[in-house]
Amino acid sequence: MRRIQYHRYGGPEVLRLEDFESRRPETGEVLVRVHAASANPMDWKIRDGMLQAVTGRTFPRGFGTDFAGVVEAVGAEVTRLRVGDEVLGGTSPQGAGSFAEAVVTEEKGVVKKPSTLSFEEAAAIPTVGITAFQAIVGKSNVKPGQTVFIHGCLGGVGRAATQFALSRGASVGGSCRPTDIEEARAWGIDPIVDFSFDPERLAGRFDLVLDTAGTISAEAAGTLVKRKGHIIDINPDPAKFARSAMPGPYQVMIAQAVTADLEAVAEAAGQRTLQVPVARTVPLSEAIPALTELEIDHSPRGGKLIAVSH
Repeated sequence: MRRIQYHRYGGPEVLRLEDFESRRPETGEVLVRVHAASANPMDWKIRDGMLQAVTGRTFPRGFGTDFAGVVEAVGAEVTRLRVGDEVLGGTSPQGAGSFAEAVVTEEKGVVKKPSTLSFEEAAAIPTVGITAFQAIVGKSNVKPGQTVFIHGCLGGVGRAATQFALSRGASVGGSCRPTDIEEARAWGIDPIVDFSFDPERLAGRFDLVLDTAGTISAEAAGTLVKRKGHIIDINPDPAKFARSAMPGPYQVMIAQAVTADLEAVAEAAGQRTLQVPVARTVPLSEAIPALTELEIDHSPRGGKLIAVSH
């Protein structure tokens, strides 16, 4: 087997495509033959060592969390999935390693792939889909007639959150780069502002402010949100956790591997009510340069980077 892995925490220069021996699945785990994997900003944070309090210092470590493929083996007490099932899912930060020919992960983070999706489309979904779903549906329970502001509305989570909010009858405003305003309008977003907007222009208009970029100030978000509204930030750090513990509308959210939520996300994608664009597809053998370009130059824009293994 081959996978992209690293032997110390650091920047993209630590990544290597190397042979590795896949372990057998233990209780509650499945072994998936990976057909496609996708990259998320959280993957850089894991590789950089920002989460080493959780991931530890055992190396080599695999890179990437999101994947789609075919179940090749199951451990004891696995009940929902069988060998041969086409699936999509994600690993925990500790078990990262989706940019590979095979990955072992917990069954709870894996669901059956809708037949209407290709493996590449399916691999783009897990992290952005479940994060958006849990923010819009789980934490906020957005209802018809409510208003949502998404800071970073054309990022992966931003696009998914827009679609979930609109499908629940809410209206969506958002921020993006000036060059992307027409694309945001095509997604049904209105009003649209750039990242340097004056929040007083939209004061008190939104039931939910969702910060997907992690760069809106607490003061600006507080200006945007209605009385008794909610502010959700999906980019945690120690200072934000401290603020989240205080009384008020602000809350940090970390997506959780909830099987029912991932099934709902997969169903929406299968029905095309959730669409996560794919901007570039490369073979696993060419993934490291592509990952480096994405991380450093943010290229390509407009969708996910996918690596295919089979």
